[in-house]
Amino acid sequence: MIDSSPPAASRLQPAVLSLADIGHALASGWRQFAAAPLLSMGFASIFVALGAILFTLVETLAIAPISLSFSAGFMLVGPALLAGFFAVSDRVRDGQKPAIADIGQGFRKLPRGGWVVSFVCALLFLIWITDAGTLYGFMIGREPTAFARLLQAEESVQRFLFYSSLMGAVLAFIIFTVSAFSIPLIYDGRADLVSGVVASVRAVFGRFPAVMAWACLLAFVIILSAVLLPLMVVSLPVMAYASRALYFRVFPPH
Repeated sequence: MIDSSPPAASRLQPAVLSLADIGHALASGWRQFAAAPLLSMGFASIFVALGAILFTLVETLAIAPISLSFSAGFMLVGPALLAGFFAVSDRVRDGQKPAIADIGQGFRKLPRGGWVVSFVCALLFLIWITDAGTLYGFMIGREPTAFARLLQAEESVQRFLFYSSLMGAVLAFIIFTVSAFSIPLIYDGRADLVSGVVASVRAVFGRFPAVMAWACLLAFVIILSAVLLPLMVVSLPVMAYASRALYFRVFPPH
């Protein structure tokens, strides 16, 4: 009888990864985006619209400094969005024309283990925003602070941004370590929840310099795009496709 169960984590050994591989992954991400630009931007526009609503609410409430926490926090919930982009990426790599239905199919294909990881990401995002809100109350308080005041670089705002970024970086590192490779492994049926997470942690620490370079680049692009929101209609799909390409370099398909 053939064993169709996902492989054990011990058999999911990460391949050697270099900075050149990151460049190849980015180039692949751009090519895939160029193959389906309207669909990619259309899907990304959903999150751009949600971000615009959120920033409008933050400006209305005059709590602008916390908007940067929301922007950075997108890194924590980002893994939950990947299934839709994975489906588009796979269709493009197979030489087929992706359609809107493929995005929904990608989410339906994601096994339960992938949803568990996504739930953990969302839970840590809520913890992150709650902690950022508490820190905001202590450091800035009830004083109205609109986006225009951010340009004044006030000391209280700078201190809030520094300490909130420090907290967010710790949570982002945990989420990245757990989800960077576990979600695509689970999505492809190559691992279950436990073996996928173990393989992801092993890949991050086993290929630490290159993987951290990728993580820092990913964080920079996504946070910048969240601040300059219209950029996200391009950057989000390109980085999602590049993430899948990098995953295939770390865990080559057999």
